Amino acid sequence: MNRGIWTALSGIGIAQGLKIFTHRKENGVWDWRPIFSTGGMPSSHSAGVSALATYVASKKGWDSIDAALAVIFGIIVMYDAQGIRRHTGEIAKIVNDIDADIEVLSGHLPGIFHVKQEKELNELLGHQPAEVAGGALLGIVIGLISSYLENK
Repeated sequence: MNRGIWTALSGIGIAQGLKIFTHRKENGVWDWRPIFSTGGMPSSHSAGVSALATYVASKKGWDSIDAALAVIFGIIVMYDAQGIRRHTGEIAKIVNDIDADIEVLSGHLPGIFHVKQEKELNELLGHQPAEVAGGALLGIVIGLISSYLENK
């Protein structure tokens, strides 16, 4: 597998691993499950595409077509992670709350029939802008390190 792929996958993996520590800082509890979740700090999407774009730009030059493709691809991914996916998660939270409210209401009003969802919708889908920025900075560092190590 080529170095660019390894660099991007390293960015994703390191970002996912760091979520254990940010979860601990936010909640005061050690938990390994954030490794397998979407959302959270730092964004692994941003880390992966930023690591790849930085690595490609450092190898091929900022004025290369390869770097342009990697940067534009990265911008689209990061925009999606903090925009559309985040809003989808916010909608999922509203739907889960409505389902819970209807469940309570149906218990008080016998005429209302409600079948509760078996499983709640996943609410943590996207990222806040700071999480995207954190992932991007992490990715840039990983891309630079990968390029440096390859040249050494």
